[in-house]
Amino acid sequence: MAHSTGTRVSMFNESFLNDNEHDSNAVLMELDKGLRSAKQGIQCEAIVRFPRLFEKYPFPILINSSFIKLAEFFVSGSNLLRFWVLRVCQQSENHLDKILNIDNFVRRIFMVMHSNDPVARALLLRTLGAVSRVIPEKPQVHHAIRRALDSHDTVEVEAAIYASSCFAAQSSSFAISMCAKISDMIESLQVPVPMKLLLIPVLRHMHHDANTAALVSKLCLELLPKYPAQSFVVAIINTLTQLSSRTLVGVPGQLNVLLDFMQDLRMPVRIQVLRSFNELAGKQSVNAWPKSAIGALISKFNLCTNGSEQFLFLSILLKLSECPLTCQHLLCEHRDALLRLCNECISKLDDYTAATQAMAVLAALLSFGLQRQFSQVDVILDMVNLHMEGLLLCTARRAEFTKDLRRLLAYGIRITQANAEFGADFIVMVTNTLGDNVIYPPANLQVICEASVGLCEHFQLRKYAFSTSVGLEDEAAMETDEPEPAKPNPMMSRLPLILYKLNKLVDREEQPEQLLRTVEILCALVCQTTMGCYLPQPVVQCFEKCIERVNCWTLYRIARTASRYGHHYVAAHIYTKVSQIVISDHMHYFLVALAQISQAECILNYGLEYTYMRDNYAPSEAPEPLIPLMRRLEAASNLYQQALASMRACSSPQHPCSFQLEYLKIRAQFLQTLHLAVTVKNAQVIVPPPAIAGSLAQNSRDYLQKFGHVTNQLRKLVKALKVCEETYARLYKSSFDADNVTLEFLEVAEFQCAHFAHIIESICYATPPEPPIFLTTGNHPETRYFAASCQRMEQMQKNLPQEPPNAKTISNRHLDVIFALIEIITKTPLCLPRYFFQILQSTQIKLSVSPQPRSATEPVIVQSGSNLVIKVEGVLQHISKQQKHFRRVDSVQLSLTSQLMTPRPVNELVKLPNPDTVTLNQIVKPQRDFLSGSFLLPISSGGQFQVTLETFVVDEHGITWCTGPTSSMVVRVLDDPTKPAAPPVPSTSQAVSQARRF
Repeated sequence: MAHSTGTRVSMFNESFLNDNEHDSNAVLMELDKGLRSAKQGIQCEAIVRFPRLFEKYPFPILINSSFIKLAEFFVSGSNLLRFWVLRVCQQSENHLDKILNIDNFVRRIFMVMHSNDPVARALLLRTLGAVSRVIPEKPQVHHAIRRALDSHDTVEVEAAIYASSCFAAQSSSFAISMCAKISDMIESLQVPVPMKLLLIPVLRHMHHDANTAALVSKLCLELLPKYPAQSFVVAIINTLTQLSSRTLVGVPGQLNVLLDFMQDLRMPVRIQVLRSFNELAGKQSVNAWPKSAIGALISKFNLCTNGSEQFLFLSILLKLSECPLTCQHLLCEHRDALLRLCNECISKLDDYTAATQAMAVLAALLSFGLQRQFSQVDVILDMVNLHMEGLLLCTARRAEFTKDLRRLLAYGIRITQANAEFGADFIVMVTNTLGDNVIYPPANLQVICEASVGLCEHFQLRKYAFSTSVGLEDEAAMETDEPEPAKPNPMMSRLPLILYKLNKLVDREEQPEQLLRTVEILCALVCQTTMGCYLPQPVVQCFEKCIERVNCWTLYRIARTASRYGHHYVAAHIYTKVSQIVISDHMHYFLVALAQISQAECILNYGLEYTYMRDNYAPSEAPEPLIPLMRRLEAASNLYQQALASMRACSSPQHPCSFQLEYLKIRAQFLQTLHLAVTVKNAQVIVPPPAIAGSLAQNSRDYLQKFGHVTNQLRKLVKALKVCEETYARLYKSSFDADNVTLEFLEVAEFQCAHFAHIIESICYATPPEPPIFLTTGNHPETRYFAASCQRMEQMQKNLPQEPPNAKTISNRHLDVIFALIEIITKTPLCLPRYFFQILQSTQIKLSVSPQPRSATEPVIVQSGSNLVIKVEGVLQHISKQQKHFRRVDSVQLSLTSQLMTPRPVNELVKLPNPDTVTLNQIVKPQRDFLSGSFLLPISSGGQFQVTLETFVVDEHGITWCTGPTSSMVVRVLDDPTKPAAPPVPSTSQAVSQARRF
């Protein structure tokens, strides 16, 4: 096949960039072959591949040998090769501390300092600056940088300035020693102006010592009148600001300097001043602001001449409003000035960016004032109500204001969280845009729909808010199956408008990707709004139209959302259709499993088969169940077993589906336990207490045994529920990468099992234990709804007869309460957790344990009487689909267990002091995603041992997670040849003859 002339064919095997086909040594040998090529281009290509190699195999031995090899090429190669080695050092900053022999690496590359080529020396200085983090206190390097600053070559001096900046940030001694040198060069007339502009930023690192920081600040202040040029003023102000933000003691003085330069007529200077104010208003230095500086800053607003300056000025006020101390000062002392300032920015019709930022300031002040119940916030709330709708309509109609619209809606949601009355009006404002005939830009329409989902989530949380101290008035109210909402969701009244917009989007002939994403968000909004309700007929018709018009991927995402919010009829309908279209076997079985789960939940929630609901879905209210409870549990359990088999069929080594399989096992086990609870009520009628039940109870000193078979069945049910509780707890501990919603769901499910077991214990035991503690009420709508059902179970417990401990009975009334509790559990729609569908972050630990046997079937041979040294090395691999991780690895716990596999001789059981099972634990902290540990395992003489290494992850909050890998090996200890052989054990006949002889 002919290649085009502009295409360069790589001579390297790039498989290590994609698949794990080669080990690190093979890849390193392949790169070494490229380094030894006679062509310089191939050498450069081999060098630039090293950072990727370090990311995939970050082991110290490999990194150390690679850097030593690169140092050789740095010394003997051309400047082009030196440049690419420099780039490797800059891109591999996280792995520099894994260089085992850093002195050898520095000594080799430092030989270039004696070269006559100033470019080579400049590349060396920049390389030394790139590795300054691991060599901060090298005197010869400090001396070389200081001497290079006096060079007559511009390239070398600029490289020395770069190295000075790097080492000053790492070494306090270097920064202090270079302070006078840098100041002399700045004040020298022989140093050109561009060089001085490079030297001034070096001074920002002179904060290691208070006296040095004060001297540098004084020097910079003296330079301001000497060098009034714009570039110098901007550089000096920036340096002074960064120095003050690190020392904090210089913040008040720097604020005065910035206030003086606010009157400068040059716009770049004012922009830099406002950016400096922004930096000093951060969380670390905002507490150092004097109150007088805040008032003086507000009075300078009139000096801002354009929208960009006003935006930066308002950003400063926004940061000050985020701090409780300064926000209280702004509300109490400067409220009127802030209102005039924000009103002036909002009233401008030509700059919506500044207007949106002014609304952000008002939102921050308003939310803080409402939380602290300040009386000064009424005027702010009136201003927000006056301008919010106009700003919303103006920014929604133009595509260039998408970011401003997103920020404006976010601030509206923030105010909603503090004031529910404003939130109800804000929902009307936002959803009215969905019913307008104005054609909004697709990006703006998507942002509006996302904000509607956020508003609905907030009001759904308020709807299912509950308190465990609130009791119901009468017994009939306790028996209701629907949770009593605290406050209605105003989004429900806007549902016809949402369905109108959804139908309108689905009916469009052209459906680009952004439009389909908007359809998904609107479907999620409908599912979230109607969560816990039987779907009305218009909603079902709208979903059926979506099924006919949109593609399969969009349908799957809609069904996934329906499963997460408990609308299992819609989910089963979509899963069943999509599973018949996909061509991949894994996806087919996965969708079949999801369809079977949804069908099982339809039977549990409504008491109707999915096929019956599909053919007769007409009523607007929940239908009467046609299937009795026991048959519903049997059918649902069978479907869950089928779903478990389908999920096993879709799993593979690349995608093991471990969480899904474990979750389905627990759910099926829990439904079988509920089925056992239903049979207890029938057992009370079918199997009455025997005639000798009273005497049996008296003999066993357990008077509840007089009620016969039902007592044992209830206690058996308690054990089964506790097994489900423990299984949920283990699944929680193994879900380190799960999102917070999933973890909350598992917590509530664990509490549900524990609380149900406690209620039954209070019936079948004379002295039940203390009730479990509810650790979470749910911070998301689906978990809050699940937790509300647990609260109804607590209220239902009050229906149990109040009896003294020594006169307890087990009657039909007790079993009716258990029956009602099962109805509550089964009629609460199950909201599948997000981790069942999406893995937003992945944390894996790859271990390398030595020694290793030559083959998997052979044991590790150890000489008798010696200890076994086991070395463990591991690499942490983080993959996240979002900017922020749910939780991070703080340390790793290594647990090594050695267990004897072969039985010992009888004569050695007493002599050997070491036990047959030894457990050693060690906690190691990863350094740049690399961990290392070692164990000295005492092994007795003789026999084979099973050595198992388990890894546990400890997050930043000290919680231990059972997610690490497990490694095991067989160790065989050779018998000591100098030890006398044990006497043979006599046979049975010999032992009998010896006994007769005596």
